[in-house]
Amino acid sequence: MQDALEHGAREIGLILTDENIRSLELFAVELKKWNSRLNLTAITKDNEIAIKHFIDSLNLAPYVFDEDHMLDLGSGAGIPIIPLKIIKPETVMLSVDAVNKKINFQRHVIRTLRLNGIEALQARAEDLHKSYANKFSVITSRAFTRLDRFVSLAAPLLAKGGRLIAMKGADAEDEIAASDITLKELGFVVTNIYSYTLPCDMGKHSLVFITACESAWNKPSGT
Repeated sequence: MQDALEHGAREIGLILTDENIRSLELFAVELKKWNSRLNLTAITKDNEIAIKHFIDSLNLAPYVFDEDHMLDLGSGAGIPIIPLKIIKPETVMLSVDAVNKKINFQRHVIRTLRLNGIEALQARAEDLHKSYANKFSVITSRAFTRLDRFVSLAAPLLAKGGRLIAMKGADAEDEIAASDITLKELGFVVTNIYSYTLPCDMGKHSLVFITACESAWNKPSGT
C-alpha cells in the first residue's frame, strides 16, 4: 500500500510523511477488519483502498485550509474526512452520517489514530440546521446524494463566504445541468469544476465547487 500511496500522492502534488502513511495504512487495516462484519465498503484490496478511497479523498487537500471549520455530510466510513484530517491536523472537522455503525467505526479510527479536532456525529443533515446554522466555512460530500439535495441540506449550515465541494463521478456535468434550476432558486452557483483521473486509471472523478450568490445572504430573515 505504501507504494500506491506515495505514487498517488505525487501525482496530485502531495508529499506524504512517514507518519501520514502509517496512519493511512492503519486506517486501511481497521477498515478491512470492520468491513468483514459491517459491510462498510465494496473496495477491499489494498491498492484500491489506497487509490479509490485515500488518494481520491486527498484531491480535496488543496481546497481545505488550516483555518477552516469543515463539515463532511454523509461521511460513511470516514471518506474523505479522515484521510484529510490525517494530513490537515490543524483543521477543525465534523463528520456526520445517519448510520450508527459507520459513526461507531469512525470514532474507533479517530481514537486509534489519536486524531484531535475531529468529531463523528450520528445525525441527519436536517438535524443540524438549528444547532449548527452558518457554522462551517467548507462543507463536503462524496457519493452522498444528488447535487441539488446536497446544496439544499448544506445551505443552512454554511457560513457567509463559505463554499460547498461535492465529489462526483465522470457524469458531473449532467448532474449540474439537472440541478441548475434548484441551485438558482436556493441562491447558489457552480463556480468551478475540477476533473481528474485517479492513478492506475482507477476512475474519472470531479470536484464541483459551489458558492452562494451575494443575494442569498441578503435575503430577509425567514425566506
